[in-house]
Amino acid sequence: MTQRTGTAATFRRVAGLATAVLAATALSAGCGTGDGAAEGAGSTPGASASADPKATLLAAVPDEKDAAFRFSTVSGADKFTGVVDPAAHATELSMSQKNEDPEFTMGMTFRVIDEDLWMRVKLTGIAGLHDMLKLPKRWMALDRTKLDDASEAPVYDGADPANTAAIIRTADTVEDKSNGTYTGFANLADNADVQDAVDGVDVAALGEAAKKVPFTAVVGPDGNLTSLTLEIPAAGKQKATKLVTRYYDFGKAPKLTAPAGDQVQKAPTSAYELLNG
Repeated sequence: MTQRTGTAATFRRVAGLATAVLAATALSAGCGTGDGAAEGAGSTPGASASADPKATLLAAVPDEKDAAFRFSTVSGADKFTGVVDPAAHATELSMSQKNEDPEFTMGMTFRVIDEDLWMRVKLTGIAGLHDMLKLPKRWMALDRTKLDDASEAPVYDGADPANTAAIIRTADTVEDKSNGTYTGFANLADNADVQDAVDGVDVAALGEAAKKVPFTAVVGPDGNLTSLTLEIPAAGKQKATKLVTRYYDFGKAPKLTAPAGDQVQKAPTSAYELLNG
């Protein structure tokens, strides 16, 4: 399916902006330091070699027929975790970011169901920071029309939030290594969907190497893709790194519903100030 890409990249930009705003506010207020506060990637299956490894691997990528599942993406120091519930057209995306001066940690979670959007912020490390910034600890229902750039807000991207299918499709061939392991070479150049999926990587700096980036994928015994690892080579000032996506807990992850009752409130003005910078 065709889907909007780059949710993790969007969240990274939003979280970075929010942390910068919080840091500036905390410094100007002269706050003191207060009290601060296992993934299962599936087992290795014993499947025999497939006749068409690329088709088999693509068929293992989550789609709209799958039950709710968890996911994580790791790119250098960035780690995102979340839940996808295809039946509800819903996703939840979380990130934790630490600020050094002043020292505090911000946890930010977005939940999207169709067009509805909620945000929850957790602040630790500085006493009273929630109250000072007038940010509740509950879910906040956001109005997209009040965001300066609504395109930056998370949306439901479909059942493959890391765009693993787009990456796999760029491979000329995929090799079945047996036991559920597949290898190939992805072409990250001249493909907008793929470049959004690897946001944070300077694809241009890779030059010709961007056209042949090795990857390893693992399919679990239930036939679901459990991991995709891209081995990004070093280029210029960019160090070699791994981009790792994991999909797990199919059918075990919680179904996503709209926050209700005392779990939620309308987002205050301070929340929009935080997001709009």
